[in-house]
Amino acid sequence: MLQYKVDFDDVEWEQPMEGVKCKIIKHDSKQMRLIEYTKMMPPHWCEKGHYGLVLEGEFEIEFQNEKQVYKSGDGVFIPGGEEHKHKGRALTKSVKVIFVEDV
Repeated sequence: MLQYKVDFDDVEWEQPMEGVKCKIIKHDSKQMRLIEYTKMMPPHWCEKGHYGLVLEGEFEIEFQNEKQVYKSGDGVFIPGGEEHKHKGRALTKSVKVIFVEDV
């Protein structure tokens, strides 16, 4: 399981779209995003793979060829590239995930 100790307390929430809010910290070559989902996530393209850890709640990601459900405590890897267009939805009232990406 992925382990990250990051203090997001002093970082302001951003709301890039309805139903999603996030806090972003950049450190060296990594970017960490604490994301809270509260509804359906719109389809989008991943420019690069990213790793995550589900901190709270449960959500489903529908890739082109499969669906995967992740719950609190699960590690997540979402591969990059155009072939990995996906959409997701929260299965609980809210879902918190920390994603770590190369920048």
